[in-house]
Amino acid sequence: MAGSGSPQPKQPKPAVPSAEAPRKPQLVMHISKKEEQERLLKEAEEARAAAAAAEERARALEQAAAAAGSPMAPKAPSRPAPPQRSVAADSEDDSRFDSSELEGLTMADLLGPADQSRGGGAGQQQPAARAASRSVDDFDFDEDAFLAALDENEPVGTTGEVVTGIVIGMESDGVYVDIGGKAPGFMPKSECGLGVITNLKERFPKGLEVEVLVTREQNADGMVTISCRALALRKSWDKVKQLEKEGKVVQVKVSGFNRGGVTCDLEGLRGFVPRSQLQDGENHEALVGKTLGVAFLEVNSETRKLVLSEKRAATAARFAELEVGQLVEGTVVAVKPYGFFVDLGGISGLLHQSMVTGGSMRSLREVFDQGDTVKALITELDPGRGRIALNTAMLEGQPGELLIEKDKVMAEAADRANRARNVLRQQEQSAG
Repeated sequence: MAGSGSPQPKQPKPAVPSAEAPRKPQLVMHISKKEEQERLLKEAEEARAAAAAAEERARALEQAAAAAGSPMAPKAPSRPAPPQRSVAADSEDDSRFDSSELEGLTMADLLGPADQSRGGGAGQQQPAARAASRSVDDFDFDEDAFLAALDENEPVGTTGEVVTGIVIGMESDGVYVDIGGKAPGFMPKSECGLGVITNLKERFPKGLEVEVLVTREQNADGMVTISCRALALRKSWDKVKQLEKEGKVVQVKVSGFNRGGVTCDLEGLRGFVPRSQLQDGENHEALVGKTLGVAFLEVNSETRKLVLSEKRAATAARFAELEVGQLVEGTVVAVKPYGFFVDLGGISGLLHQSMVTGGSMRSLREVFDQGDTVKALITELDPGRGRIALNTAMLEGQPGELLIEKDKVMAEAADRANRARNVLRQQEQSAG
């Protein structure tokens, strides 16, 4: 009843389409596109069939004309153009193409096996094969010309080589010398000599022949570095080594001093004399400008060490005054278990216990003691090692005489030495 208080039923609300509900217009569009695609594919297939039929008909007409002997063969009808495809169809074809089928394939797989029968393929390989099979004998080869080219380009001057060249020019920093290479040799100003050269033009006029040492091989331009100074130093070291070998005493002029000794010049080389090797080492500063006689202690061209000794020079000079068989007189300065050391005036000689007497000694001091004067014969000289061998047993008239009459033997030493020399000569002749 309308007038009753019973509630009225609610009217259902229209449904709101949710986002998940399928959209029918899109489905219809997709179906229409598929139908359009199928239609276009069908038309394309029909067009290709028509074109193939037309081509087959044209081929039949050409064969018929050839069989009839007609000089003029009919032109083949032009193939009808394929129908234009729409952009929509192209996009649909792209969507149907699955590129995953081509994954892992190379260009050789796509192209298939090479066609060996193609024209030019084998023909292009044959010339290359013929060229590869050619040997050196197939070409013109002149051995003399080849050797001449090598000689022409052979580098002139290797490091350490001595060469002779002609001065051809100079600059403020050096001299150019023609040594026979494709480029001249360059001698820096500092390498032009041992001393200080103030005027290069006077020292090295053009056309002067000079002997130089190669200190650096040729660079990219073919130029080598040469030196007069290095060659002079090499010659100086060679000369000093020879003087040392001969045991010579040389004269040097003291040019300076330091805490350890004095410096000097020898054959263009800087020498050093330690204070311990000077006769007056306590006052070595006063030796500057003076001339000393020195002998060699060390000569080393690799380390450039030239060490000299004034004391050894005195020894060498004293050795020069001595000879085997000479009677000398000295003082016993030391008594050792093996013999006596005798000072002979700046140098020492050894009187070995076996050379003292022909008799039997209980002790060396039975014959001589420290401070005694001794006359003895020299039986051996070694200047290089600074050794002198002495002998008193040869002065005895009979073995052991020195043990009984030492003073008599020493007093008659000069006469007895003459007899002893004859014995030494006979021993030398027998040994020779």
